[in-house]
Amino acid sequence: MSTVKVYTTTRCPYCVMLKNFLADQNIPFKEVNVEENPEIMNQLVAKTGQMGVPQTEVNGKWIVGYDPNNIMLALRN
Repeated sequence: MSTVKVYTTTRCPYCVMLKNFLADQNIPFKEVNVEENPEIMNQLVAKTGQMGVPQTEVNGKWIVGYDPNNIMLALRN
């Protein structure tokens, strides 16, 4: 089974769009709000080199931004 983890912030409209997309596709995911724990944001930047959100980890593959096509590709692999 695929694991999907979405890193978000509270005021990010693309984060909302991504969560809505995943919900509409019936794809279970875990949300991690990086505003609630700044250390997680530091870890995220260290892993991906990116500061923006949303960032989605699908089975160990990172997708940065609102990118439904690449998320669906990662889920198929």
